Amino acid sequence: MITAYWEISFNPFSSSATNNFCFESDDFKQATARLKHLYETKGMGLFVGKPGTGKTHTIKSSVESLNPGLFKVFYAPLSSVTVLEFYKAIAIGLGIDPPFKKIDLFNVIQERIISLAKDKRITPVIVCDEAQKLSAKILSDLKIIFNFDMDSVKYAVLILAGSTALASTLSMGSHEALAQRILINYTFTGLSKDEMTEYITSQLKNCGATQTIFQEKAFDSLWDCCSGSLRVVNSLVENCLRIGAQKGAKLIDSDIVFMANSELKFV
Repeated sequence: MITAYWEISFNPFSSSATNNFCFESDDFKQATARLKHLYETKGMGLFVGKPGTGKTHTIKSSVESLNPGLFKVFYAPLSSVTVLEFYKAIAIGLGIDPPFKKIDLFNVIQERIISLAKDKRITPVIVCDEAQKLSAKILSDLKIIFNFDMDSVKYAVLILAGSTALASTLSMGSHEALAQRILINYTFTGLSKDEMTEYITSQLKNCGATQTIFQEKAFDSLWDCCSGSLRVVNSLVENCLRIGAQKGAKLIDSDIVFMANSELKFV
C-alpha cells in the first residue's frame, strides 16, 4: 500500500528493509574513526548513548568492514548472564571447547587470544552490546582477562556498547581499574535536525521517490517527536506514509506527523 501510493520501489524505513543505504551521520563518522583507531592500537573502547541513536548499527558496520584474515570478530550474546556463562560464550566465540572450571576457562581464553595475535597475526575483536546489563562481577573480571604481560601488551580489542547507564556504572569507584583501561570513550548524541531531514529525503530518493512527499513544516514536527533517535524516525516516517496513504493525502503535513506519533505513543 505504501509503496504503490507514494510511487516508491520499497519502504526504506521498515525494520525489515534490506537495501537501505548507509547514512553517515556525524555520530557514525566520529564513532567509526574512533573504532578504526581502536583496531590499530588494540585495547578497550566504550560506546554509549540513548536507545536508537545508532550504536549497534555503527559498530556492526565497522566490524563487518574488517579483513577476516586480520581480525576475528565475536559478538558476546546475552549480556545478562552469569560470569561462567559469559566466559563460556567468549571461549566458544574464539573457537575453544570450553572447560568446566572458571580458572581453566580464563587460561584457555587468554592462551587463545595470545596464540591468534602472535602465531597467526589475527586480532580478536570482542563486541559486548547492551553491556549495561553486565553484572559487576563480569565487569570486574574484564580488567583481568584482558590483562596481558602485566598490562604491557594489548592483543585484542574489546568493544563495550550500551546505554548511558553503562558510563555511569564505570564511573563508580568499584570499577575505576576497568575505567582506567578504556582507551576510547564516545557518546552518541543522535541525529541533528538537519541530519534527520537529510536522512529522510535521502532514503526516499534512494527508493525512487520523484515527488515531494513531506511538507517543510512536517520536518519540524518530526524533529519535535524523535529527539534525534534514528529508530524513532524510522517508525514515525513509516507510520506517516501509511496514514497519509490511507487518507489519500498529497503531502505529509504536521497533522499527519502528530497523528502518527500519537499512535506510536512516543509522547
